[in-house]
Amino acid sequence: MNAVVVAIAVMFALSLARVSVVLTLVVSAIIGGLVAGLSLSDTVQAFNAGLGDGAEVALAYAVLGAFALALSKSGLPDLLAHKLIGILGMEASQSQATKVKYLLLGILLISAIFSQNLIPVHIAFIPVLVPPLLKVMNHLKLDRRAAACVLTLGLVGTYIFLPVGFGAIFLEQILMGNINKIGAAYGLHVDRWMMPAGMAISVLGMVIGTLFAVFVSYRKPRIYQDREIKPITTIDLDKPLRATTQDEQQQLHQQNDTLQQDAEELKQEAQDVPKISRKVMLMAILAIILTLVAQLYSGSMILGGLVGFAVLSTAGIFKWQQADDVFVQGMRMMALVGFIMISAAGFASVMTHTGDINQLVNSVVHLIGDNHALAAFLMLFIGLFVTIGIGSSFSSVPVLAVIYVPLCVQFGFSPLATVALIGTAAALGDAGSPASDSTLGPTAGLGVDGQHDHIWDTVVPTFIHFNIPLLIFGWIAAMVL
Repeated sequence: MNAVVVAIAVMFALSLARVSVVLTLVVSAIIGGLVAGLSLSDTVQAFNAGLGDGAEVALAYAVLGAFALALSKSGLPDLLAHKLIGILGMEASQSQATKVKYLLLGILLISAIFSQNLIPVHIAFIPVLVPPLLKVMNHLKLDRRAAACVLTLGLVGTYIFLPVGFGAIFLEQILMGNINKIGAAYGLHVDRWMMPAGMAISVLGMVIGTLFAVFVSYRKPRIYQDREIKPITTIDLDKPLRATTQDEQQQLHQQNDTLQQDAEELKQEAQDVPKISRKVMLMAILAIILTLVAQLYSGSMILGGLVGFAVLSTAGIFKWQQADDVFVQGMRMMALVGFIMISAAGFASVMTHTGDINQLVNSVVHLIGDNHALAAFLMLFIGLFVTIGIGSSFSSVPVLAVIYVPLCVQFGFSPLATVALIGTAAALGDAGSPASDSTLGPTAGLGVDGQHDHIWDTVVPTFIHFNIPLLIFGWIAAMVL
């Protein structure tokens, strides 16, 4: 049996059983290595060898977490949240819940889009912006699974389509770079303009999947309790409570009368707007701008986050003696995501060392023959298995490109179709992987009060509403481009 398939199957089973994601990746990697015939020591060595590949990403997230927490000290995110709570709360009290619900989802989508380019903090904005809005969501009875899908669309759909910020890294440095490097031996070359053009149809599929989630799958009200939010540094992604049992629903329905009081509380909170001086606001905005400039100029998210933190620190937004505590707490906020990304890199290293990725693809080639349509579908389907195991479309491109570029040339796919196939194959599984930052991020914000499950409320909904459309629309792109 193919070791990659076995390892990913084990990962699925352990994840659905709510085993810790880090432990799941380690156990799955070891089982995959042993199935492939590697010794235990060789498997562990391969796993350790890959840990360094995830260290840079983990450090980048940690630094951006520190920057995000430092930015929150300025009061700017709180001011924005209070403004939103005021607007949304008053609107809801006027029996315009539907309008407000879609306005709130639109705000989450725009914030997620901007987090990939304008303010490149990636998922670090979610634990800062989302928790203050949970009370509004509860009052609107908004199904948080819809919010998770909207956030994931803004995160993934943006960087696989817009070549700015994180998108420039994925589309130009990784996708275009790997295709041209490997394609040089086969006479294949792609240009920058082909990157967004090749991915446009696939992104359209993600948009349609999100619309289906919001207006069909999760349009019905879902009841949540107003619970005290845990400190942001103690988020438990693995064992959250869920308000979905019949008993819980009955208890929560009995509390409907108290929801009317929430509107009045929201109005009162809206009047208590946090005070923030013009100087502090200007320095916070300057820190955001310099963070963006530093990241774009150097290509380093780590440097960008450090520049932003340094500006906020020297601006006197918090005491100099508190700088170390703020930095450490911010890093701790993203620590779990960092450890998962490092573990995912080790898992990917073991899968590569087994050699079964090539075997998996090559065994499928014999079944394809000259069937052009079947070839496109199977390449996308295999990409789903590879990416959902690795948990990162960024890390999947180099693995897939080595095999897929020769296959695309062999089957006569155009350069645009090649971009669509490899880019979509890498994106497949990112949204639906338990180890992906695109699912961990929404859970970190929506699950702080223990009522949003990482697997069943983020991973499964995004897998259904993104991976299925990506398979369909990625196949269409390969056929028509």
